[in-house]
Order: sequence, then C-alpha cells, then structure tokens
Amino acid sequence: MLIIGALIFLMAFGMRLVQIQAVQASSYQNRANSEMSLTRSLLAPRGEITDINGASFARSVAATSIVVDQALITDPARVAEFVAPILGLSIAEVEVSITGSKRWSMVYKNAKPATWRKLSEAIATYNAALSKEDIEKRIVGFSPERGYIREYPSGELLASLIGFVNNDGFGASGLEFSQNSIIAGVDGKYSYDNGNKAEIPGSQSEIVATKAGTTIRLTIDRDIQWVASKAISDAVKKSGALSGTVIVMDPKTGEILAHATAPTFDPNNRKGIPLALMRNPSVQDVYEPGSTGKVMTLAAAIEEKLVSPDTVFTVPYTLKRSDKVFRDHEKHATKKLTVSGILAESSNTGSIKIGEMLENQKLYEYLTKFGVGVKTGSGLAGESRGILRPVSQWSGTSGPTIAFGQGYSLTALQATSIFATIANDGIRVSPTVISGTKDSSGHFTPANARASERVISAQTAQAMRVMMESVVSGNGTAPTAAIPGYRVAGKTGTAMRYETSCRCYSGYTASFIGFAPADKPRFVISVTIQDPQGLHWGGALGGPVFKDVMSFALKSEHVSPTGTKVIPVALNEKELNARIKKDAVKQ
Repeated sequence: MLIIGALIFLMAFGMRLVQIQAVQASSYQNRANSEMSLTRSLLAPRGEITDINGASFARSVAATSIVVDQALITDPARVAEFVAPILGLSIAEVEVSITGSKRWSMVYKNAKPATWRKLSEAIATYNAALSKEDIEKRIVGFSPERGYIREYPSGELLASLIGFVNNDGFGASGLEFSQNSIIAGVDGKYSYDNGNKAEIPGSQSEIVATKAGTTIRLTIDRDIQWVASKAISDAVKKSGALSGTVIVMDPKTGEILAHATAPTFDPNNRKGIPLALMRNPSVQDVYEPGSTGKVMTLAAAIEEKLVSPDTVFTVPYTLKRSDKVFRDHEKHATKKLTVSGILAESSNTGSIKIGEMLENQKLYEYLTKFGVGVKTGSGLAGESRGILRPVSQWSGTSGPTIAFGQGYSLTALQATSIFATIANDGIRVSPTVISGTKDSSGHFTPANARASERVISAQTAQAMRVMMESVVSGNGTAPTAAIPGYRVAGKTGTAMRYETSCRCYSGYTASFIGFAPADKPRFVISVTIQDPQGLHWGGALGGPVFKDVMSFALKSEHVSPTGTKVIPVALNEKELNARIKKDAVKQ
C-alpha cells in the first residue's frame, strides 16, 4: 500500500509538473513577466532644425526625468527633506510629488543626467550607512527616465518662424508645429526586471528601438537673418511701432533667406510671454498694402497694352469718384506725369486713372494671379489667404480704392511674393523656407522644386523694374533705399491701418519692398512696420532697413555692382509737346 501510495503521489506530481512546464508554461511565463518584468518607453529625440549651412536653430538635448513609486515611500516628509536639497527643489513640492499611492509620479522633469547621478549616489550612501535595525528607513522607489529637452541655440533670432514645443514634447507653433510629423521621432520600448519593486540594474533589454526624428534644413542664412533681425528691431524701437517684419527672398527659387520679426521672444524661456508674440506675423497678420499695391495696377495696364512706362497722364491733387473724394498724400497743382512718374511719386489719383482703364473684373483677376486672396503655398503654420472680396461685392469706390492699394488685405509674405514675381520676369514661384531633410542616417533629400506660374510677360516685368528704379531716385519716394553702385528698384507704401477692435482706421502701415540689382535681381526684400508713432512714411522708415539688409546680402553673395537708368518722372513743356506729337504720330 505504501508503494502504491508513493506511485500515485509521484504520478500526480509528474502530471502536475507536465501541466506547469508544458501545458500551462506560457501562461505562467506571462504571469511571471507581469510580476517581475515591466516595460517602459524610450523617448526618441526630435530632428534638428538648421540653417542652410547646418547651424542649429533647434535641437534635442539628452535629459533625465526623475520619477518615484509613491507606494514605496514610507515616510514622505523625511524623504523629501533628504531629496529636496540635492534636486534644488523646495521640500514642499518634493513631498507633494512623493506622497500617495501612485506607482508612477514625476518628481523632476527633464533634469540634467548629472542631477540623477548625484541623487542616486546620495541615496546609495545613505542606505549603506543604515544599521540592520534601521533597514526600514531605506530610501527606495526613485528611478530615472531617459528623455530630451528642446533647446534653441539662437534664442530670439528666428523664434516666430521656428516656434517651440509644449511640455509634452509636441510642436506647439511655427515649424515645430507644421512639421511635427517629420521632426518627431518614433519612441522605442525596453523591458526590465522588477526586484523588490525596483528596477534591477543590468536587466534592461531593448524591445523596440527608438527612431530619431528627421532633421530639417532651412533656406535661411543665419548671417543675413542676424542683420535683418537687428535692423528691424532697431527700426521698431526708434519709431515706437507696434511691430515690424523683414523678409529676404530669392525670386527665382522662392527660397527665403531671412525672416525677421520684432518684437520677438526667447523660446528657451516662454514664461510670461504673451500669446501675441508667439504668432508668425509674416503669414498670420494681414494689412492693406497701400502704395506697394500700385505695382499690380500698373503692371496689369501695361500687360493689357493700355499704357506704356512713358505714357503721359494729367494728374490732379483730388479726384471725386462716386460719393468719395480721393487725394494724393501731398497737396500739389495739377501736373503732367508719365506712368513711371506716377509710380515714382506714388500718386493715388494717377493710379486711379490708370486703374480705370481696366475693367473691375480684369483688375481683380490680375490681383488674384499675383497671389492676393490666395495662400502662398509656403506651408507655414496659420497662413492667411488675405482678404479680396469678389467683384460682385464691390461698391462704386472699390475700384478706385483698390487701384492705389487699399480696400483689400494681404500678408507680408504675399507682398514679398508679388515683387518677387516682377523680379523673376513675371513668373510667380511659391515661397519656401525648407531646403530639404536629413534622416537619422545622415542622408540628405532636397525639397521638391517649387510650383510656378506666369503672371505677366517678361517684357512687362522688365518695364516695371525700370520704372521702379525711379522710386529710389532723388525724385522718388525712397532715396533712402539707394545703394551706391547698384541699380535698386522698389516701391514705398504708406497705408491707413485697419483696427479690428474698433472696426475703424487707426494709425498706419509703413512699408518698402524692393530688389537688386534691378537689371538682374538677386534678392527681394520687404520691410513692413506696423503702427509707427510720429513719422510714418514707408520710404523714410522702410528704406534704411532695406538698404542695410540688401547691402549685406549683396556683399555676402559677392554680387557685382551695376549702373543706373531712370525714366523721366515729370515732363517740362518742351518735352511734353514732343511726347504728345510722338504719341499722335503713333496713333
């Protein structure tokens, strides 16, 4: 009976052994893993954002977050008193983070790796000094979590364009937001053995590898950006303006070499920064362009062969259209001006006369082709399409008003693109700030070529460029923008500024947009200053900024100086009679 009983016991024991080690092996293994082996995420670094030469504007720096298992903290007050000085935190905030029953609680987010080493060594020394009787006073439960913090080495230099990431590591504004899916990496995962409710050193095993984010190389040149930032910042402070923007663009490629705004902010320290400063005004804020919009009116009339640069107009100081009287910015006697002269002197009444030679629908079509009321395609976050009402909603004064640059709104980037179209022989190229991307293995992929569209003929564009040179002459409105040795073309703008808060006009928008060399444009630069106090003329405020930035850009790219050529602005009686006789023969 003993033998039989022993055999039955051994058989039962063997069957149980087979059941545990063979039949239910996987379930017991899973149970053991769940109790002894845990997993954690491995955060992936975001890709860098660099300038055209690789200088970093945004990068991820390794950091270590310190977390705690609150269930293992038996005396929070005592532990907090020990830990707080090491972490440089107050005892109260440490005690709050370690008190409770949570198995995971953040104590110090994104600390320096050295901070964790200092804490772990201090805890180890403290525990080793305890006697056997005081073993329950051991400090346990603290552990590190690898992570990254976002660092912006250039600070305020390109903040409105780059943007920043939020506390969860996701892009919150600017390129960090619009390109988040590309810049963000793919988090990994690792397992570790859990002994006595603590991570056993050396037991870590990677399950899923992290994948670093893609680096974005911008078209921005950091040196030109620095000059543009300083110039617009100084101009805004000196004029007491609300804000200012400078954009430098290559008209042939659409690449933006500088994008400066003032005032700006430091993305490394956003505490107390108002949300308004975190916007990108070049694509989010719209304004009425004023006289810079006249170039579209004149280009449309020349393209339709209604006028030529030397066509003469009788230009009065005032013109009444519908129920409104329009005036030039300075009182003058009625005079004879060429189309070039109308542009050089920025005559409102002259522009109205030219605009009236076009049907409203035709003027609307040209403005649309130039990009008014249409997004530029830059891909920048929050880009506005501007405001251009359809002709069906125009009043009796809409046509005259729009002819000299008011009654519609655009962004600074749209305005820059309009002048880039003229500089590029009538072809509008979609602007961009992205040169290409570089993956984690270092392979660079250039960005796709930009979309392009012909707006006006090359002949019309060339005529406009020559006419716009007279704006920078001594007889024009922006002699301050002239650069010795170079042919410079451009247009000033001084527009009444619409204030949405009161739904009224208050203050001015002063601007100057130009390019150089005028005969073979290399750069287009726009300067926009919002609500300057006192002096508010576009030539006086924007011209010097343009000159400083363009001079540096030309020198940095070793662009050779060129000559000069100017079409007459006003004609004397002898010249006028000769021109009238010449026009009569043509007719």
